[in-house]
Amino acid sequence: MTSDFQTAREALGARLRELRTEAGLDGKDLAAKLGWQTSKVSRLQNGKQTPTRADLTAWAQACEQADAEGELQGLRAGLEMKQRHRSWRRQLAGGHRGRQEIAVRQTEHTAMIRGLEVSRIPGLFQTPEYARVIFDTNAEFRGIAPTTEAAVAARMRRQEALYDPEKSFRFLLCEAALYHRSCPADVMAEQLDRLYNLVGQRRVEIGILPFGTQLRRTAPHGFWIYDRRLVIVETISEELWLTGDDDLALYERAWEWLAEAAEYGPPARRLIGRARASLDPLYRP
Repeated sequence: MTSDFQTAREALGARLRELRTEAGLDGKDLAAKLGWQTSKVSRLQNGKQTPTRADLTAWAQACEQADAEGELQGLRAGLEMKQRHRSWRRQLAGGHRGRQEIAVRQTEHTAMIRGLEVSRIPGLFQTPEYARVIFDTNAEFRGIAPTTEAAVAARMRRQEALYDPEKSFRFLLCEAALYHRSCPADVMAEQLDRLYNLVGQRRVEIGILPFGTQLRRTAPHGFWIYDRRLVIVETISEELWLTGDDDLALYERAWEWLAEAAEYGPPARRLIGRARASLDPLYRP
């Protein structure tokens, strides 16, 4: 099945071909005028390569149709929109493993990850049992192949980054994430024990946003910030991959405002311990 992104890229390529033809140029002629390899002209007009803004400006000028540049740039902007919206239906068509491998690679290439989770424990901190329940439930919800064991293995491999001295992790969790339970009580108890022991670890900062705390701005949804180059936002139907400067600045501000109200260190541990005790009144951290 052709993706929306590829369909849009092919449409842009077809328009580039039209402009070249209208200018009375073949591919070799246009490549010579632009100082490009002929293969680049072919890839662009056949939708095999995404043109840069500069490519489109140069193409319109070489075809002596400068008025077409605005149209081309508009088509490219639409292409970027297709690329930033990544539907779960397509991403998870073959199960969870592929998306988890992408997460492993993103983490490998990131020095600092900041994140907010509203109602669940972040994947980087999950126990295998907690992750297994999450993947199984999501596979049932979406009606996809349950590639759970491979996905759990990839998630656990990703967690090796927590011990990389070149990386740091700063996460905020709404206190509700300590209580919202989509797994058996014993699995949740083990998960909270894991989280409790991560508080205070070098290179890992965990802040809890307590019930009843005053916030400069509420937390409408979770998001992850990878260095200063990418924000990933999950919705029920898709992921948003945001790379624009304005988007990055906005999500950084949201994270910083929330971080002001979070509890860290011993107070965070007390909040986690209280949630853990709700599962077992005899529990003592």
